[in-house]
Amino acid sequence: MNYEEYSKQRLNKLIKVQDDFKDVYRIDSYVNWFYDSELELLRLYNDDNDEVYFKYIPVGTYSLKSKTWMWSWYNTHSIEKNKNELLVVKKFGIENNYEKLYTGTFASDEYAGWELSSICLEFLKGIGVYRVNSNELEKYMLILNGVGEYSSEVKMMKQKKVDCGSHGYSRPAFVCQHLNLEASNGFEEAFETYKGMELEEDEDFQAWCSDCEKIRIENDGWTEESEKFAGITLICENCYFELKEFSNIKS
Repeated sequence: MNYEEYSKQRLNKLIKVQDDFKDVYRIDSYVNWFYDSELELLRLYNDDNDEVYFKYIPVGTYSLKSKTWMWSWYNTHSIEKNKNELLVVKKFGIENNYEKLYTGTFASDEYAGWELSSICLEFLKGIGVYRVNSNELEKYMLILNGVGEYSSEVKMMKQKKVDCGSHGYSRPAFVCQHLNLEASNGFEEAFETYKGMELEEDEDFQAWCSDCEKIRIENDGWTEESEKFAGITLICENCYFELKEFSNIKS
């Protein structure tokens, strides 16, 4: 069987599995998502009282900008340990000369993610596929199973996150006391960021206003005086990107 015939069979099977997945878990009803790469845990939610959790395996990413697919096992920035379970698919590709299954990254169209995820579903027996889109990068996840909100993994996720009154549990971020949603005064960052990006272990979302940047430069960096002026405040990741978006609109 050639690859086109094989992948078409798998896609047809995914359609049925995906319909059941949507019906059982109402995944289209959730407007927010967050995933923890270390815990390999995906959270879909509207608020703290309307949420669901899943264990996942990262299949790969599709860049809307470069029109390329990259398998997670090839991606050095993908820190999920269970991505190596996909190597069984790679091995199958080599044995059958299905080039897309063993080539780490290649040019493709926007449907590649669903196609390749459907093949992974056949080998790893998940309950569905979920796609998140962040900064022109689509990440495809093979959903293995649902996880109860009182499980040890969910508790661990919440312990690592900020409990925001507006957005629930999400990653921490740090901003100066002057940034707000009323008046824009610049948005300086420690490094360029986008929502949903994966951070290194020693990285945090950090931003400050133009006035703080002037004081920081005058003091040759962050000193006791410049930090006192900034009055750094802890917020959640979602609040951080609301501030960033507001600043970009007003600038």
